[in-house]
Amino acid sequence: MKSKKDIKREYKEREKQAGIFQVKNTKNGKILLGSSLNLDGPLNAHKFMLTVGSHRNKALQQEWDEYGPDPFVFEILEVVKVRDDPNFNVSDELTLLEQIWIEELHPFGENGYNTNTKIRQA
Repeated sequence: MKSKKDIKREYKEREKQAGIFQVKNTKNGKILLGSSLNLDGPLNAHKFMLTVGSHRNKALQQEWDEYGPDPFVFEILEVVKVRDDPNFNVSDELTLLEQIWIEELHPFGENGYNTNTKIRQA
């Protein structure tokens, strides 16, 4: 059986996936678009903040409180494909994906909860 120390070490050594995610309200189709250099963190953080009623996006929190958690879907839309190239930069690649997804989904106003084009999280 693995020790806690081994499990923690394995977790830290895991490849972190960078990419684009969304929190979608299936009742009205509105989305919160986000990106991160480590996709594991933000989806869990959004779910947690909404559950405890402390999400900084007031419109999203209001609808979560109104509809409950059932109509909300947390999903990864695209993961950065890491290339074996000395000039490859994960952050630059993620910036490009952010622009593509923002243009495609336009998650503002009636379409979403985003208030500006800065969607990157830790």
